[in-house]
Amino acid sequence: MGLTLFDKIWDAHVVAQIEGGREILYIDKHLIHEVTSPQAFTGLQSRNLPVFRTDKTIATADHNVPTINQHLPIEEPLSAKQVAMLVENCKDFGVELYGLGHPNQGIVHVIGPELGITKPGMTIVCGDSHTSTHGAFGSIAFGIGTSQVEQVLATQCLLQMKPKKMRITIDGDLPPNVLSKDIILYLLSKLGTGGATGYFIEYAGSTIRALSMEARMTICNMSIEMGARGGLIAPDEKTFDYVKGRAFSPQGALLYEAITYWKSLFSDEDAIFDKEIKYSASEIAPMLTYGTNPGMGIKVDQQVPIQTDHESPESFSKALNYMGLKSGQSLEGMSIDQVFIGSCTNSRIEDLRIVADFIKGKKVAANVKAQIVPGSKQVEKQAIEEGIAEIAEAAGFEFRQPGCSACLGMNEDKVPRGKYCVSTSNRNFEGRQGPGARTLLASPLTAASAAIEGKIVDVRKYPS
Repeated sequence: MGLTLFDKIWDAHVVAQIEGGREILYIDKHLIHEVTSPQAFTGLQSRNLPVFRTDKTIATADHNVPTINQHLPIEEPLSAKQVAMLVENCKDFGVELYGLGHPNQGIVHVIGPELGITKPGMTIVCGDSHTSTHGAFGSIAFGIGTSQVEQVLATQCLLQMKPKKMRITIDGDLPPNVLSKDIILYLLSKLGTGGATGYFIEYAGSTIRALSMEARMTICNMSIEMGARGGLIAPDEKTFDYVKGRAFSPQGALLYEAITYWKSLFSDEDAIFDKEIKYSASEIAPMLTYGTNPGMGIKVDQQVPIQTDHESPESFSKALNYMGLKSGQSLEGMSIDQVFIGSCTNSRIEDLRIVADFIKGKKVAANVKAQIVPGSKQVEKQAIEEGIAEIAEAAGFEFRQPGCSACLGMNEDKVPRGKYCVSTSNRNFEGRQGPGARTLLASPLTAASAAIEGKIVDVRKYPS
C-alpha cells in the first residue's frame, strides 16, 4: 500500500513509539515569539536546562508590537513587557532573535518562508495555531501550546498522536477575481469549524497546483479554522523556484540534493486517506463572513441564512445579535467602518500588489479608516521600492510597519466597539479585533473594494 505525503514526512521524523499509540516526533525547526515563549523559558530556568538546539530555534517579535514608530519605546505596558522578556530570554539562552528594527523582523509565518527557513519535508512547530501556513511547502507544520514550547526547547522533540488524513481536491479554473482566501472561506462554509477535527489535510487538484506559493500559504494558514491539526500541499517546481536563493536555502550541490529528495514528497497513487472530499473551482465566488467564526461565511451576493448545519440555533442567534445582522439580510451594499489588510494570512507582497493594482488612482471612502500592514520588514521594503506604499497612501490608506496588528486585540491596533471591519485576517471571533469589534473576513480584493466604496461590494461587478 502506498503512502500519503503526510505519512512520508511524519514517519521519517519518528524517534520512538510509545505504548498507547503515541510517538516521539523530531522537530526540524522551532519558531517562537513573545506571547507563548515566556513561560516556556521560565520552565527551563526553573530546571536549569539549556535550549537543546539553538540552531533549530528562531525568534521574532510580532503579536504585540506597535505598527507605527517602532523605533520608539512600546507604550502599551503588557506589550512592552512581553517583547522585553523575549529579548532577555533569547540573549540568556543564545537564541537568534529578529526583534524590532532587525531587517528580518516580521510575522513569524511570513518570515519563515521568505527567508528560506521553511522547506519541503520538514517538521515545523510554533506556539501559534497558524503555524499550518508552512504546510504550503510540503512540510508538517502545526501550532503547539506553551508547555510543548518548553518541551521542544528542551529536547527538540514532541510527544504526539498521529492525526488522521484527509484530502481535499479542487479542480478547474477559478472565476475572475476569486482568490485563494475565497477558496478557504468557501471550504469553511461547507465544512464548518469542526469539519476537519482530528485530521491533517492535504490540498490537491488542478486548482491548487495553479496557485502561487503565497496563495497556497493563505489556504494552509486557515486549515486550523476547520479544526484540522494542519494542512499541506505537495511541493512542485513552483515550490523549488520559490525556495531557491533565499537566505537559509541550500545552495549548489546541496540544493540539487535537496530538490532530488523534495521531488519524492507526494502522495502515492494507491495511498489511502481516511476521508476524501472533492469540489469544483467553478462553485467558488468572492466570500465574506457574517458571523463570529470563520465557518459562518457566504458568497458576497448571497443572503445571511436562517440557520446552518454547523451552528446550534442558540449560537447562531447569538452570533447574529453580536454582529447586528439578521437572517435574510444581504451584506452587499452594507456600510462598513474599517478595512484591515494584513495578518499572517494576507500580508505578503503578492497580497499588497493585488490591493495596489485595484486602488491605484482611487480614494478611500470618507466613512472608512483603512490600513495596510505588511507582514515583514522585507515585505515593507519591497512595497516601498515597488511604489505600493505610495499608491496606498495616495488612496488614503495608512501604510504601517510590520506586525500582527489588527488581526487580534493584543496590541494598540484595535477596532472600536460596534464598528464593522472588513479584514483579511483569519478569525472573526467576538472581540478578536478588540472588545465589541465586528469582523467580516474577506480576500484582499474584496477588502480593497470595500475601502474604496465605503460599503461591501461584489468586486466582480466593479467597473474596470
